[in-house]
Amino acid sequence: MHPQPNLIDALDTLSPETLIAWDKTYVWHPFTPMKQYLASEPVIIRRGQGVKLEDIHGNWYYDGTSSIWLNVHGHNVPELNAALEAQLRRIAHATMLGQANVPAVALAKRLIEVAPPGLQRVFYSDSGATAVEIALKMAIQFWANQGWRSKRYILGFTNNYHGDTLGAVGVAPDPLFHWPFLDLLPGHPRAPYPYPHDRLAESLEAVEHVLRTRHHELAALIVEPVEGAGGILPAPAGFLRALRTLCDRYQVLLIIDEVATGFGRTGRLFACEAEGISPDLLCLGKGLTGGYLPLAATLTTERVFEAFLGEVEERKTFFHGHSYTGNPLGCAVALASLELLLQRLPSLPAKVERLRAHLAPLSEHPFVAELRQAGFMVGIEIVADRARRTPFPYGAQVGFIVARHARRRGMLVRPIGSVLIFMPPLAATEAELEEMTTILKAAFEDALPELERLAQNLQPNV
Repeated sequence: MHPQPNLIDALDTLSPETLIAWDKTYVWHPFTPMKQYLASEPVIIRRGQGVKLEDIHGNWYYDGTSSIWLNVHGHNVPELNAALEAQLRRIAHATMLGQANVPAVALAKRLIEVAPPGLQRVFYSDSGATAVEIALKMAIQFWANQGWRSKRYILGFTNNYHGDTLGAVGVAPDPLFHWPFLDLLPGHPRAPYPYPHDRLAESLEAVEHVLRTRHHELAALIVEPVEGAGGILPAPAGFLRALRTLCDRYQVLLIIDEVATGFGRTGRLFACEAEGISPDLLCLGKGLTGGYLPLAATLTTERVFEAFLGEVEERKTFFHGHSYTGNPLGCAVALASLELLLQRLPSLPAKVERLRAHLAPLSEHPFVAELRQAGFMVGIEIVADRARRTPFPYGAQVGFIVARHARRRGMLVRPIGSVLIFMPPLAATEAELEEMTTILKAAFEDALPELERLAQNLQPNV
């Protein structure tokens, strides 16, 4: 009897031409204008090592967005590989509906030990969007279980992003991303996010106005400590603390979405630690498993949990779940990732400052309006006229022009509109950070002639 060939190893025998043809014939990519993609030369990744990725042509690139904000320790990490392999020898999955599994129980305990004080319960799911959906539903049912059926709206902020499931879209609708679905949404109120920072008072006044006039129908307020997809806009100091005070005053739950900012991304384990506050519900995802497996968690307080306790016929149960909730493989690798991160946390502040120093020259680029940084989260806003902050038209896709030059020089980055996002893995050494920022600065210089031509075309005819 001949041994079966390893199917994954067999994929290495496929030619680049075959893989590209299959990709363009069968795959629909997320957040990707597919007409342009089909006309392009795609990047198809075969393997990763450290903070670099190798494509099917043998080209190596720095992972300049942490594989869309979730890689923490780099790729092919021995400690995480070992945790995953050890769990595979035990069990790959078992349902959490009415039962538990060992890694999920152990991870829940560990998360509560390191989470902001007062959080006590962990509800697992698969992605950041589902973590948000769970928090929204928990907040609304928390009040409904106590007879407050009117408290069913959520106060959110303009340009915050909480995911693309319909509930998450409802609290953060975007006319560009979500235009076909806007008529389906329940009309949750929104307040302006405090950016620039001199708008803090204006934002808090708007928040308090909504809370004061509508607290009887508001279940919760949801906020990002740093606007991620909104362009890397860090909230000013004191903002989260003020929201905590206002929510307490008007009896509204506080949901903090740390899907992007959690697990060291801002230089702290959680961004809300900087304000010394705890939310009623905390949404986690992305870096939870170090970028290995899809796993998310919604953490909440014992007060919220107890509102769901009752006799079966009272229907207070939280009837929500996902097939892969609390997946043992994901929980096992998350445990290993968290321990590795706790060892690395003390080194992060120095890396953050080195990164800031390396990036500083970019703020003088003629088409850079602003360089924004929150720890390892960097947004570089590209405009047609720096003095007037005149934007390029959306169709110009200027961020992708810079990204194309960065790819040619050996780093993968992905913009959001006219904001180039740079988010290196936390495990990057200071030497690697210096090399990555050198590539980024060179890419902006390479893009200068194209940006000049596009800007010139926007000038009115004399």
